[in-house]
Amino acid sequence: MTDATELPPLEERWLEWHGARLRYYVGGAGSGAGPSLVLVHGLGGAASNWCELVPLLAPRFRLLVVDLPGHGGSSPLPSAPTLSPFADAVFRVAESEELLPVAVVGHSLGGLVALRLALRRPQAVRALVLAAAAGISSASRIRETLVTLLVLMRPARLVAPHRRLIARVGWLRYPVLGYWQVSDPPALSPRAVEGFLAGPALHTDIVDAGRALVAADPRTELDRVHCPTFVLWGARDHMVPIEDGFDYARRLRAPLRVIPDCGHLLIGERSDVCADAIASFLK
Repeated sequence: MTDATELPPLEERWLEWHGARLRYYVGGAGSGAGPSLVLVHGLGGAASNWCELVPLLAPRFRLLVVDLPGHGGSSPLPSAPTLSPFADAVFRVAESEELLPVAVVGHSLGGLVALRLALRRPQAVRALVLAAAAGISSASRIRETLVTLLVLMRPARLVAPHRRLIARVGWLRYPVLGYWQVSDPPALSPRAVEGFLAGPALHTDIVDAGRALVAADPRTELDRVHCPTFVLWGARDHMVPIEDGFDYARRLRAPLRVIPDCGHLLIGERSDVCADAIASFLK
């Protein structure tokens, strides 16, 4: 099995920016011929989260897949009290690769980062895809407490060293990925399991991103998002409920695609459906 922390056919690159060293992957679509597309992972995730989608999207798009600051191979920013520095980091990487304007797919926290980027740099974002985007119910007190506990305790880092075993043994996936993350853990491919569990072993600071997440409520600003937007959600998402998807779609006047029997990690659970939906929307 190819290491899920690698994303063939993409090339690993680095950018020094504002005191941080940012890791990202770029390539696909004839290495420059296709339209550009940025993939932004969620809280506690990493670029490897997209390991199932990258091979499906690379023939159609020039891809840029980032490790957000403090996540995966990227070092943390000196200061990141809000999500704006995370959005600026994505912008600078895309700018350095001459990919602007670009379409952005954001999963979970990545959806909020993508929205922040579209608000701060509207000329840089030609379209948005919000895949189980955080930001609405995560602003509630219960969700705030849950996110705070997750970023402080970081339970995923305890299982990350055993990710290859979990990838091989189906029943081990239930306590790690069941209910909150995935609708049907044994149905995940071994590569997807490794892709979701690889990041926590490398993280240096997800606390700042967690704090910025629970402090953000995008609803007051969604009327200022003017680029075409598409909302993509798993019908059995227990982490970010489907009601949030309907709320985003209503406020953004955007189409909504709900994937049956799919949880929060839809980008790995049903990567084929996600890839077709993204490509159809952007076409």
